[in-house]
Amino acid sequence: MQEIDQERLQQQLDFILEIDKEKNVFRQTHLSGGGRAENDAEHAWHMAVMMALLSEYANDDFDLARGMLMCLIHDIVEIDAGDTYAYDEQAKTTQNDREEKAADRIFGLLPEDQAQKFRELFEEFDAGTTPEARFARVMDNVQPVLLNDANGGGDWLRHGVHRGQIEKRQQKTKQGSRSLYQLVEAIIDRNVAAGHIAPDESKTQKQE
Repeated sequence: MQEIDQERLQQQLDFILEIDKEKNVFRQTHLSGGGRAENDAEHAWHMAVMMALLSEYANDDFDLARGMLMCLIHDIVEIDAGDTYAYDEQAKTTQNDREEKAADRIFGLLPEDQAQKFRELFEEFDAGTTPEARFARVMDNVQPVLLNDANGGGDWLRHGVHRGQIEKRQQKTKQGSRSLYQLVEAIIDRNVAAGHIAPDESKTQKQE
């Protein structure tokens, strides 16, 4: 039996308990069926399962285990930084600074080697330049679209989201999966036709 390094184990346990707080960070997206808002931990779990199921649609081959871990940790920083809504342009101006400070503190709870590994995965996801990161970002983009579609576009309607906003964000989906980008486009078309998404920005502004 391997001898336990008590200091290392305590650092790992501290991190495990700290990330439990992710369950209290609620997002703007609601659960399918019109339930409560989902939390960050649920979002990350959903993304990881989706990645395992949908990996065949990635543009490039990738390391599934690495990609799934990336999904699971990508929003841990929101324990400190808070959730930044995808279409809140003002909040996005401070997002990087908030998340960098949070990453320093939260990943810093881990033993040095694991802190470095997790921080690198977090930064890799953010950069979106590797096959794993590109497909993880597909999951991050597609998951809320699926929930919004299942909810009759409730969150899009609540925030007055227009087509251009969604399509701008979904450009990163195309980089990771052309097939799933086509799925998203079909969902957008259907919801614009149903009146759940404003067809353009000018219409959204008139409604406000």
